[in-house]
Amino acid sequence: MDVAEANLATMNRYGIDRAIVSATEAVIYDAQAGNRALAAHLETQERLLGYVTVNPRRLREAEEDLAAYLPGGRFAGVKIHTDYTGSPVGSRRLRDALTLVAETGRPALVHTWGTSVLDLAQVCLDIPGLRVIAGHMGADGFRHAIEAANACDRLYLEPCWSHAPAGRIAEVVAGVDPAQLLFGTDATLIDPSSAFGAVAAAGLTAEVAERVAWRNAAALFPDLDITA
Repeated sequence: MDVAEANLATMNRYGIDRAIVSATEAVIYDAQAGNRALAAHLETQERLLGYVTVNPRRLREAEEDLAAYLPGGRFAGVKIHTDYTGSPVGSRRLRDALTLVAETGRPALVHTWGTSVLDLAQVCLDIPGLRVIAGHMGADGFRHAIEAANACDRLYLEPCWSHAPAGRIAEVVAGVDPAQLLFGTDATLIDPSSAFGAVAAAGLTAEVAERVAWRNAAALFPDLDITA
């Protein structure tokens, strides 16, 4: 079973109807090659949409890929991993990349850790129209994520992390606007049971749980075509 088949099998196991995915090759090695491979795969998978992965150190290539893939309807947003590209959230490179993203009208999923989520909120405030998702919602800096989300209503939080400290999700949910909460798993790198368990343990109300599960994502990513 290849990675794509494993991803769909995992979705079936946990009742995940739709997912937005990125190519590992694009994230950690060659953005353009990975985006190209993912685009070909998405043509055969109705349940999957993609993130166009952008390397802030290669903005010309980023512009090419954003123009090539976002209009086609198979890519819903943009992915930027700050560590693998050596582009810290507060760097000029990342700001330039996110300015390009804002011009497309699509949201960007940005890797955050520790206090970097506060920097991401400031970047979001500085760039008109930009909508960003704080990947891992700061991980061990989740309390900073609460401050960040309250500072910018165009910043969204998704919870996946390789650790699951008790009370983390509940504390974040209690501290932010529920419209800014999303669900993410980091599958297939991490089994979705981790994120599912952490969210289930938070004891969310039915309304907030529904927002986290799909309603907020449906509003942020219309291409997902999710309805009740």
